Amino acid sequence: MSESRLSRRTFLGGSALLSAATLSAAAGIKPADLPDLRIKEVKAHITTEDGDGLACVVTNSGIEGNYTLRRRYWHPNWNNQGWVEFSKQVLIGKSALDRASLTSQWDPVERRRGQSSYASAIDHCLWDILGKAVGLPVYQILGAYRHRMLAYASSQHMHTVDEFVESVHKCKAEGFKAYKIHPPQLPPNGTSDFKLDMEVAKAVRQAGGEEFILLMDPVGAYSRREALAVGRLLDELHFVAYEDPLPTTDIDGLAELARALDVPLHVGEFIFSIYDYAEYIRRGAVDVVRFLVDNVGGITGGMKIAHLAECSGMECAPHNWGDTLEQAVHFHCELAAPNALYYEMTIPQGVYDRPYIKDPIRISSDGYVYAPSMPGLGYAIDHDALDNMTKSVES
Repeated sequence: MSESRLSRRTFLGGSALLSAATLSAAAGIKPADLPDLRIKEVKAHITTEDGDGLACVVTNSGIEGNYTLRRRYWHPNWNNQGWVEFSKQVLIGKSALDRASLTSQWDPVERRRGQSSYASAIDHCLWDILGKAVGLPVYQILGAYRHRMLAYASSQHMHTVDEFVESVHKCKAEGFKAYKIHPPQLPPNGTSDFKLDMEVAKAVRQAGGEEFILLMDPVGAYSRREALAVGRLLDELHFVAYEDPLPTTDIDGLAELARALDVPLHVGEFIFSIYDYAEYIRRGAVDVVRFLVDNVGGITGGMKIAHLAECSGMECAPHNWGDTLEQAVHFHCELAAPNALYYEMTIPQGVYDRPYIKDPIRISSDGYVYAPSMPGLGYAIDHDALDNMTKSVES
């Protein structure tokens, strides 16, 4: 009898197939029971004058994966025109089970450029298909660590101290136990006044009370001197997070600030490749790792970052801003990541809802957001409403 040998290289190369078989078995499904998951169609329903809409990837067996398709992503200023044509070339005839290989950046030429702007919508559609194929929400396929997340209210950039105080009172009445300040952005160019921001922080602490959990996100607007002054106040006020106080490119400044303050620095929303995170961790320029899945290749990239943070002994805090599906993909990462902190709930709740999503995401009266129970991304499409909103279909 011949001896079968499995090399390290062969084992690692087959890990994607192993995981697919494992998740099928966990759901009580034999490989032969799986539907045909080869992709036959890629299209996009364009629903706004700006060209935003819904990405659709359809398998031979008729399972459809969906995700929000934005013409332009603000953080990296990516233009997603041409997504359908690109995705057709990548996906048609391929299996959704080969998801990891279809958008991977593990190539010397691609690694140096950062993540493809097209990747996240592809990744999310394929995760949605996979969950629907095995009848499980995505976070359970990833490996559920929890089934709910404590939410914090994530403010708009309001203008006055009084507006923030009123907002905090309203959020507490809705059940929120935590609140993040996005400080005023002043005309004409959205600049900041760090002294005004400090007044907002003091007023919000007084309005919320000592037990209310508070976070601050000036979106990289401060100089080093300003960031230190605000950070020292946040230490006094017992804030739990200080997000992007400096431009993300200022690694030295972030490292100095992290050493000087007790409040944890949340950094990563403006990092656009999974391969750039390790440098921030090595240099002590981040305390809690943040990511926006649309910048880093989708749920697949987000979970790699969450695991990197976990293995470095650090917490992670995914971004949740946006419509239902944009919130959902981060939610699945949070539910699967042991080191995740909170759910970021944009306020007013529902401000970015899409009429064609049947199940809006809201906090419960206990301040938590509970996991979806439906398979895939877990939030159903109302196809009649989508058809009524569709201005054109790209295919």
